[in-house]
Amino acid sequence: MSGAMMTAVFSSIPPGQWLVSLAVVLAGVVSAALYLRKHQQINAALVLLAALALALTLAGLRLPAGAAAPIVIQSDAPAAVTAAQLQRLASASAVELRGDGLRDAEWRDVPARPLQWAPKAAELLWLDFPRTLALGRQFTLKVRRGEAQAGWRLQLLAENRQVLADSGPAAKASTTQSVQWLPPVAEAMVLQARILDAAGKVQAQGPLPLQVRVATPLQVRGLFDAPSFDARSLNQLLVDGGALVDWNVTLGKAIARQEAAREALTAPNLLFADAAYIEHLAPAARSALLAQVRQGVPLVVLGGNAADAALWQREFGLHLQAQSATTEQEDMRQFALAGTQLSLAPAPWNPAGQSAGWSVLAQDDRKQPWLWQRELQRGRVIWLGLTEWHRYAISAPQALAAWWQVALDTIALPSKGKLAWQLDDPLPLAGLRSELCVQGAPAGAMLQVEGLQQPLQRRRDKADAACAAVWPAQTGWLTMTLGGTQEAERLYVYGSNDWPAWQRALRRDATARYAARHTPQGMAQGQAMAAASPATSAQLAAPATTALLPLAPAGLLFIACMLALWWREQFSPVATAARRPEKV
Repeated sequence: MSGAMMTAVFSSIPPGQWLVSLAVVLAGVVSAALYLRKHQQINAALVLLAALALALTLAGLRLPAGAAAPIVIQSDAPAAVTAAQLQRLASASAVELRGDGLRDAEWRDVPARPLQWAPKAAELLWLDFPRTLALGRQFTLKVRRGEAQAGWRLQLLAENRQVLADSGPAAKASTTQSVQWLPPVAEAMVLQARILDAAGKVQAQGPLPLQVRVATPLQVRGLFDAPSFDARSLNQLLVDGGALVDWNVTLGKAIARQEAAREALTAPNLLFADAAYIEHLAPAARSALLAQVRQGVPLVVLGGNAADAALWQREFGLHLQAQSATTEQEDMRQFALAGTQLSLAPAPWNPAGQSAGWSVLAQDDRKQPWLWQRELQRGRVIWLGLTEWHRYAISAPQALAAWWQVALDTIALPSKGKLAWQLDDPLPLAGLRSELCVQGAPAGAMLQVEGLQQPLQRRRDKADAACAAVWPAQTGWLTMTLGGTQEAERLYVYGSNDWPAWQRALRRDATARYAARHTPQGMAQGQAMAAASPATSAQLAAPATTALLPLAPAGLLFIACMLALWWREQFSPVATAARRPEKV
């Protein structure tokens, strides 16, 4: 047996089994030594052999599946991984991959094994764009290439091939380009993106599905302890955006100003309040406000005038720290929006460290947090830790509106318990497996796709969501409904010839993630990446191994040695003479 194989054998034994087996061997050696002192060599050999057999049985020596040949997967074939290959993978030493790799949904069925793969040089593309957009929101398409090129450009085309937006040629060698466009109507559309080289030749072109939906009108209540330019500019932005706004500002001890909405607020879906208003509320009034939040209405706290850190720690579990005057410039939050750079000052008090139940909701371009949240039953409390945005109301109104658009979109993320569709597959293909999840849906709920029903199942890596696999039969829009509810979602299915460079890039990314699963860190994360299938989870739980020695013969040898030792102790001439009584 080679040294490497010996190392693999002994490394397969857990430390606990090592100690038990070692104790058995030591006990056997001591017993054999005692027999040898009595000149009972055969008994010494039997007890030593029995101890070795028992130690091997307890150790369970196993070899990694190094003797088995690697499984070859032709990833470019229509059925890359067959059921027979999945069965053989349990004892395979490695996966030998040929082609550009498999998709995420396909790799999830494959147990973690060392990957042998040498991808060839090829053109790669990554596209990033929203699939669903509210009317009035700006559509942004970002394209990244695998290699930098000079002079290339990105164009966004309408369904009739009319150019909607053009990035212009890249001034220097770069890997990214982006375009923006404001949809004029609410409808489902399939746009086109086109990539041109410096000479104007089309390098890549494909569909971009987009669903533009009419946004639910915001019904906003504003509660402020004192007037401020920031609150005033926010009010104007909400009104200009079509929101129904009921604004209440305290001007003094007995003086308040109210700006009633143009229509009565039937169901307010957003609350704004400055920190001072919350701090000065009576305990009963504060409890009533939080009761409204618990029913599902998000409360956004503008932290610019916070002063009572102890109250926020006591009532909300939020640890606030004063802004350092020496690092104020470094702590400015930076946002590049609508061609303008916004620099917004942090609030005098902002969350610091880990606060129980609180998490970062949004970060700026330099990955500095500026929005924090805490779930409160069906609703949320959100802390906005920036001030002085009113400075851009005149100098950069479009950039300020875009920033608040981003903030409101982030704030409007569904809370736990609300249904939300999660279509994580960026490029669903006809005839291939894709996965979709519904956050807030109970396990076992029936998903209806193309007239077929299948139950949603829990996934370990999808908190508070149930998922199902779908195999779209044809390209185009696919409508899915959730049984027992009025919830429906549309998914666009791409053709096999759409965006080949993007398909290649996604498959290589998924393959790289699969390869990382065989590292020590990846093995720990493999359980979360697996589907909630007991068979798949068992395959990922431990690498494939084969028994070095069958356990049954070792156990039988131990029993035989102990029986022989017992017989010799009881019926051998020496033992019989020792038990015979002496004559007087």
